[in-house]
Amino acid sequence: MTAPKALDAPHEPPRLFGAAYRVATLGILLVVTLVAFEGMSVGVVMPGVARDLDALDLYGLSFSAFLVSSLFANVVAGLFSDRRGFAAPFVAGLALFVTGMGLAGAAQSAVMFLAARAVQGLGAGASFVALLVMIARVYPVDMRPKAFAAVSAAWVVPSMVGPAIAGSVAGQWGWRYVFYGIIPLVVPALLMLLPSLKRSSAAEDVASGPRSRPLAMTLAAAATAGGAGVLLHGVDRLHLAPVAGVAETVAGLALLLYGLYRLLPAGALRLARGLPTTVLMRGFLSASFFGVNSFIPLALQEVKGFGVREAGIALTTGALGWSAGSFLQSRRAGEPHLRLRLASACVTVAVLLALLAVLPGVTGWIAVPAWIVAGLGMGIGMATVSVTALKQSPVNEQGANSAALTVTDMLGSALSIGVGGALVNLIGHAPAQIATGFMVICLLMAVVGASGTVLAGRTR
Repeated sequence: MTAPKALDAPHEPPRLFGAAYRVATLGILLVVTLVAFEGMSVGVVMPGVARDLDALDLYGLSFSAFLVSSLFANVVAGLFSDRRGFAAPFVAGLALFVTGMGLAGAAQSAVMFLAARAVQGLGAGASFVALLVMIARVYPVDMRPKAFAAVSAAWVVPSMVGPAIAGSVAGQWGWRYVFYGIIPLVVPALLMLLPSLKRSSAAEDVASGPRSRPLAMTLAAAATAGGAGVLLHGVDRLHLAPVAGVAETVAGLALLLYGLYRLLPAGALRLARGLPTTVLMRGFLSASFFGVNSFIPLALQEVKGFGVREAGIALTTGALGWSAGSFLQSRRAGEPHLRLRLASACVTVAVLLALLAVLPGVTGWIAVPAWIVAGLGMGIGMATVSVTALKQSPVNEQGANSAALTVTDMLGSALSIGVGGALVNLIGHAPAQIATGFMVICLLMAVVGASGTVLAGRTR
C-alpha cells in the first residue's frame, strides 16, 4: 500500500462562493446591490423629488447628470486601473458615491440636487469600472461569465424590495432618508473587499497605444462628458430658444464625437466588426431599455394614478427577467452574436408593449409583463457584452475597454433619458401630454433597439 498521490485527488473547479473567492464575491455583490438600490430608489421617488423641489422640467436631466459624470469618471478610473491597479479608483469612487448621497438628501433646490447627482455619478463610474477590472484580475477566465452573471443577478433583490422600501421610507420620513439610508451600508462592503484591494496591481504589460495616454484620455473624457451635457441642454432648450438650442446641440455633438473617437476602440464610430461593435452594443441596449425605464414611474403615477409602490412594481418585475437572462447567459447557450440579437429583440418588443400602458382603456399593469421581457433581454445582453469584450481585449487593455463599455453604457442611457425629458418638456406636463410624450419616447427607443438587433451580427 502506498499513500494516495496528489494527482489521484479529484479536481474541484473554483467556485464563486468557494473559500478562495467567497469574501471577494460577497463584497462585489454588496457594492452592486447598493448601487442598484440607489438606482431603483431614485427612479421611484423622483416624481416626488421633482414636485418638492419644483423641478419637473429637470426630471430627465437629474438622471443624465448622474450618467454623464459617471462617463467621465470611468474613463479616468480605467486608465488608472491599468497603470496603478484598481484599488485607488474603487475606494475614491465609494467615497464620492457616499458624499453624493449625503448631498442629495440635504438638497434644498433643483440645482443642488443636480450637483449631488453628478457627484454620485463620479463615484459610481469610478467604482464600477474598478469592479470590472477587479473581476478580470481576481477571477480566472472560466469563472468570469459566472461572476458577471452574479453581478447582474445582484440587481434582483434591490429591484424586488427597493421600490417598496423606498416608497415606505419616503412615505414615513420623506424622500431624503432614501438617500441617507444607503450611506452606512457602504462600510461592510469596503471591509469585505480589503483583501482583494491589497492584491490590486497594474497590468503586467501596460498598453502604449493612443488610449493609454493619461492626459489625452482625460481630455477626451472631458470632451465626451461635456459634449453630452451641452448637447442635452441644447436639446432641452430647442422649444424655448430655437437658435441658441441648435447652436448648443451642434457644439455638443461636435465635442461628443471628438471625445468618442479617442475613447472607443479604433473603428467603433464606423461600426467595425468585432470589439468595436461589441462595445457599441452596450450603448444600444442601455439606451433602448433605460430610455423607457426611467419614465415608467412618471407615466404610471401621472397618467394612470398609480401610487409610488404600484408604479415601482413594473421595475421590480423587470429585475426578475434580468436575473433569468443573466442565468441563461452564464450557461453559454448559443453564439454571442446570436444572444445579443435575441437580447435586443426582447428589449424592442418590450418597449412597444410598454407603450400600451398609457393608452385610454388599457390597464397600466401591462407594463409588468412588458418589463419582464425587457429585463430578460438586458440580462442576456449586458453580461454577454461584458464577457465578449473582455475576451476580445488584450490583458493590458482590459481597463481601457472596460471603460469604453461603461462609456457607451452611460452615454446611451444619458442621451436617451435626456432626450426623453426634453420631449416631455416640449409636449407638456399635463397627464394627457405626459402620456403622449411617453408614447413618443417608446417609439424612439424601439427604433434604437431594432438597430441593435441588426448590428448584433457585426460583433463577430
